[in-house]
Amino acid sequence: MKVVVAHNRYREAIPSGENVIVDTEIAQLRAAGVEVLPFQRSSDSIGDLPAAQKALLPLAPIYGREAQRDLARLLTTERPDVLHLHNPYPLLSPWVIRTAHAHQVPVVQTVHNYRQVCASGLYFRDGHNCQDCKGRLVGWPAVKHRCYRGSAAQSALMATTLAVHRPTWRSVDRFIALTDRIAAHLRDYGIPDERIVIKPNGLPDPGEPDPLGEGFLYAARLSPEKGLDLLLDAWRRHPDGALGPLRIAGDGDLRPLAEQAAAERADVSYLGVLDQDGMRSARRAAAVVIAVPTWNDVLPTVILEAMASGRPVLGTAVGGIPYLLGTDAAGWVVAPEAAALAAALPVARTEAGRRGKAARDRYLQHFHPDVLTARLIDIYSEITANSNHSPS
Repeated sequence: MKVVVAHNRYREAIPSGENVIVDTEIAQLRAAGVEVLPFQRSSDSIGDLPAAQKALLPLAPIYGREAQRDLARLLTTERPDVLHLHNPYPLLSPWVIRTAHAHQVPVVQTVHNYRQVCASGLYFRDGHNCQDCKGRLVGWPAVKHRCYRGSAAQSALMATTLAVHRPTWRSVDRFIALTDRIAAHLRDYGIPDERIVIKPNGLPDPGEPDPLGEGFLYAARLSPEKGLDLLLDAWRRHPDGALGPLRIAGDGDLRPLAEQAAAERADVSYLGVLDQDGMRSARRAAAVVIAVPTWNDVLPTVILEAMASGRPVLGTAVGGIPYLLGTDAAGWVVAPEAAALAAALPVARTEAGRRGKAARDRYLQHFHPDVLTARLIDIYSEITANSNHSPS
């Protein structure tokens, strides 16, 4: 089996669970004997592009000429069995689907967000969930509200891209929905059930967990939809030191909130951006990991990492979080409200020791690479056997 994995990497300065998942999946496939050909571009490279390419950059989400040329060369030379697409924006473009099909290569896409419909991919704007563009031929509300990168012009381009590529997306041979909620999103978009498979992400087994540490860890992109302000509101409802330490890791627009909380309270510390070793150390030091987005977060990687490390998770009842934590006592799920979260914090502190093993067990049963990699290879085999786009 030979597979091209196509992904436009998010900027490394802002932690991306999607980048981690793609890298992990490539390693897992290779360990299982699959020949993987990465076809990746990075948003970090945009500043270094030649002037001619920069001039065409506004059109890249629609077509991406350089990417199509390079992909066509790769497909012609390597004759892969499958192209597995993750994020196409902004440098690859959904046009890679058409390029693959032109070379008789079937396409699988892992759906990490809601960007078939929503310009930002989040179904979230101005501090609240939003589906104003759902069902529209062109998502003009995204332009009005500057939903893509805070720019009306770029939002108009993305809204146009989504309209142009509606038939492109509907030609994908198999969609991998990370949760049942994403599967419902795809069905609503017009994808038939037989082209949707539910398969969550997984992470490598870090080994037997270390004993629980103390207090709580919050590690996320520090942006409004990730719930930092919600967490700090709930935390401040308890006296300084009553819950043990709260450590905050990450960067983004809300960084000043983290820094202010750390300056005001002795039980809050801001760790900044951490590399993988730093994150492992921060998890070891904690008893509970907090994941409290207010948007319908699809499948937060931080929760998978926590469960693999035997750390229970305190999460909000949105998106894929209830699916991740299940009913196996791997953590606590509360409404995305400050009062509910404030009430759950002392409970989580008290019960963490009893729930760590359940978190680890859920990871082993549902998210271990031995389980998920075999399923992914089965998906590849199914579409190569049945797709009209299979290479001869």
